[in-house]
Amino acid sequence: MTVQHVEGEDRGSIMLYALSTCGWCKKTKVLLGELKVAYDYVDVDLLDKEGKRNAMEEVKKWNPACSFPSMVINGSQCIVGFNESKVRETLKK
Repeated sequence: MTVQHVEGEDRGSIMLYALSTCGWCKKTKVLLGELKVAYDYVDVDLLDKEGKRNAMEEVKKWNPACSFPSMVINGSQCIVGFNESKVRETLKK
């Protein structure tokens, strides 16, 4: 699975599972950019068959509905969908 890293301020481990064609996923990436936080992401729809399967297994652990975006924070919390206030509150920005 090819994970992309975006540089920024360390606010803990942030892993964003997204789709390249999803408007809400794009808005989440823009928000993280505005907050200037470092994060990792993967556009699941651009992965090969095995990569997609592995990514979806990981998403399902955090979000059984397997919807996007799914943002896993510090391996202990998942924010599902675009939720600006929750992202800001969780990342203390």
